[in-house]
Amino acid sequence: MNIMNKELSLPSESECMRIMEEYEMLPNIVEHSIQVKNVACAIMDHLKDDVKINRSMVISGSLLHDIAKTRTIKTRELRHDLIGGEMLRKMNLDSLAEICESHVVFQDFNARGPLEEREIVFYADKRVMHDTVVTLDDRVEDLVHRYGVNDKVKSLIRENKHFVLQIETKIRDCMTVDLDTVLTKL
Repeated sequence: MNIMNKELSLPSESECMRIMEEYEMLPNIVEHSIQVKNVACAIMDHLKDDVKINRSMVISGSLLHDIAKTRTIKTRELRHDLIGGEMLRKMNLDSLAEICESHVVFQDFNARGPLEEREIVFYADKRVMHDTVVTLDDRVEDLVHRYGVNDKVKSLIRENKHFVLQIETKIRDCMTVDLDTVLTKL
């Protein structure tokens, strides 16, 4: 399916919802994605004026970051992030594919570079458990419980928290108000 012919044309929220419906995303995954979008929007609503972020890209990326999750649950395939990226590329949504591919394993993080759309989605996803905004500690333990198939994987998930904290610091430095204050209102 070709939603958009131009890479810079991103699907609207309603088009994202239609895509989620077309790919038969489970209701709980849709609810999770909507809450990730809410967290991302709350962050964007309080960015300093000199921080340049493509709001539409973050919104669409938040809504579609788990586009392959239902499929991988049903088929037991691994790496819903990479499969989702492939699906989005087939729709000519390469920038959203990059966001999707970065929401589990983040590559090329630059702590001193400008804030990126994929960093906001990555972080927002790490703050939403199911459809509830939670602390990073609670989310990490949820991920350990659900995906920690062995001690090595559990350790990797827990170690990833340090990386998430680096992104959190970058986001905090770009905001005009306290991040925790913003997120407690959701």
